Amino acid sequence: MPRFSVIVPVYQVQDYLAECLDSVLGQDGPDFELIAVDDRSPDRCGAMLDEAAEADPRVRVLHLPENVGLGRARNAGLEVATGDYVIFLDSDDTLTPDLLKLVDDRLTATGDPDILVYDYARTYVDGRITRAASAHVFGADSPDVFDLAARPDLLDLLQVVWNKAYRRGFVTEQRLVFPAGYYEDTPWTYPALLAAANITLLDRVGVHYRQRQEGGNILATASRKHFDVFAQYDLVFAFLDRRPDLDRWRPVVYGRMLHHLNTVVSKPGRVPPRDRREYFRRAAAHCARLRPAGYRPPSGVDGVRTELLSHGRYGAYQAVRALARARRLVRR
Repeated sequence: MPRFSVIVPVYQVQDYLAECLDSVLGQDGPDFELIAVDDRSPDRCGAMLDEAAEADPRVRVLHLPENVGLGRARNAGLEVATGDYVIFLDSDDTLTPDLLKLVDDRLTATGDPDILVYDYARTYVDGRITRAASAHVFGADSPDVFDLAARPDLLDLLQVVWNKAYRRGFVTEQRLVFPAGYYEDTPWTYPALLAAANITLLDRVGVHYRQRQEGGNILATASRKHFDVFAQYDLVFAFLDRRPDLDRWRPVVYGRMLHHLNTVVSKPGRVPPRDRREYFRRAAAHCARLRPAGYRPPSGVDGVRTELLSHGRYGAYQAVRALARARRLVRR
C-alpha cells in the first residue's frame, strides 16, 4: 500500500500537464501512486497521460466516458485510491520539491493525524512567485496536533482542497465526496476541518498555484454557474444539521459564507451584470433561511457590505461600493 495517493483531475491543460506530472513523479521519499483522471479532455491530455503511465508504473490513468467536471473527476480518483493519505492537485499547478517527504515526516512525527495543512504560493507568467497572505497562520504558535477549536483561524484560509493531505480512512469515515458545479471544494473542506479530531500544520509552500491570464480559471469567467455557491453552502449546513455536536460553529461558518458570497459578487467578471440583482435576491432568501442565532456581523465596511448583501439591498450595496472607491481615489 503506498503512503500517498496523489489525485490529479485533467481537462484541457496540455500546455501545463507535463510540468504538473513531473512535479509529482520527481518527488523523493515515501511510496506514492499518481492517479490521473482524464475528464474527457478534448486535447492531447489523454494521450500524454497514457505515455506517462507507460513510462512510470506509479501512474494510473482513468479515462472517463464523458466530461463530469472537477469534483466528480476527483471522486473517480478517490474510488480507486489505495494510499494511506490522499492529496489533490489541479493539473495546471505543481507540487514543490520534496513536499511528499516533508509531509510524510510531519505525519509520522505527529501520529498520523486526520489532516495536514500546508501553504501555497501564486505563480505568474512573468516568473513571480508570491506566497499566500496566509503565511502568518502557519507561523503562529500552535500545538503540534489540535482540533479546529484550538485553531479556528484555519477557517480564515482560502478553503481549497489542494493544500492538504487527508488520511484516507478519515475520508471514508466522514463519507466525504465532491458535488458537481462551481465551488465544489466548499462542501468538502468545511466538513473535513470541522470533523477532524486531529490536525497538524506544515509551515511550507507545498503548491505553486498557477495564475493563468488566458481565461483558464473558470471562477474568473462570467457565468450564471457562480450561483452554484448557494447550493454548495446548503450542503455545508446540511452536514451541520447531521452533527448537533458541531452546532457552535454555525455562526462562524455563516460569517465565512457571507464573506464568500460577497467575494463572488464583488469580483469583476464573475456574476454577469444582468444577473446581479437576482443574485442579491437569492442571497437574501438563502441567508434568511440559514442565519443562526448568535451571529454578529463584523465591524467596518465589510460588515456593512455583507449585511446589505444578506438582506438583498442591491442599491445600498452599490452605493457603499461607490463611496469606498471614491474614498480610495481621494486618498491617492
